[in-house]
Amino acid sequence: MKAFLIDLDKCVGCYDCQIGCKDEHCGNDWTPYAKPQPDTGQFWMRLVETEHGARPHVKVSYVPTMCQHCADAPCAAACPKDAFQIREDGLVLLLPEKCDGCGACLDACPYNAIFLNEDLKIAQKCTGCAHLIDRGYPISTPRCVDNCHMDVIQYAEESELDLTNTERLHPEFGLQTRVYYRGLPKTFVAGKVYDPEIEEVIIGGRVTLRTDGNSYTARTDAFGDFWLRDVAPGEYTLVIQGGTKRYEQQLTVGDKSIGLGNIPVA
Repeated sequence: MKAFLIDLDKCVGCYDCQIGCKDEHCGNDWTPYAKPQPDTGQFWMRLVETEHGARPHVKVSYVPTMCQHCADAPCAAACPKDAFQIREDGLVLLLPEKCDGCGACLDACPYNAIFLNEDLKIAQKCTGCAHLIDRGYPISTPRCVDNCHMDVIQYAEESELDLTNTERLHPEFGLQTRVYYRGLPKTFVAGKVYDPEIEEVIIGGRVTLRTDGNSYTARTDAFGDFWLRDVAPGEYTLVIQGGTKRYEQQLTVGDKSIGLGNIPVA
């Protein structure tokens, strides 16, 4: 069984994966695998670029997002025309010759990875470039993999991939997907600590974010900045200790990162 591994720690946001997918499928008829992808309105592979936090404490994440090729694909279960094929290698294909464009699969896909081609009156999605894989030489890998110059995306037997510290996209969906990610963005709390009396940043200040049974700590760096990473949602007390000075604030952490900006500790 094959799988994709997408290492976000290597991704530079160049969009090569997205561009390669468009180049491979726009204007090209790969029947029986897929009809041509429209020039606009569909991204079978799309690079999701997101800003986290608030200036000046901002991180930008780049997440190549595609059909996750679920083992128990909800799109296939929802299709009344039996237009989906789950291959032995794990790829989930949407066969254009069987599809009538009813849209049931679009509603069933929690990843929003299926699109409706109104001109052809069919649904379309990533095929994993099965037409290239089945053809073999000279190219036997998905185009997004071949087009990535940073080696961010790998496609191989699952047993051959290093899946250390990887996770699935939206594991809360409970789907056994064939796409693994390393370095998915996590919620952080960040800020800059300074002493308003002397108008200087506080270096080496101790920052603690705590709640019952959970605590995160960090030290302010040479610029007075701190970063508390991988913070779980909840109600917290933020405590900053800089020498004899102390700051305390109640803080609600949700699913979005928080940039607190400049924090005076008096």
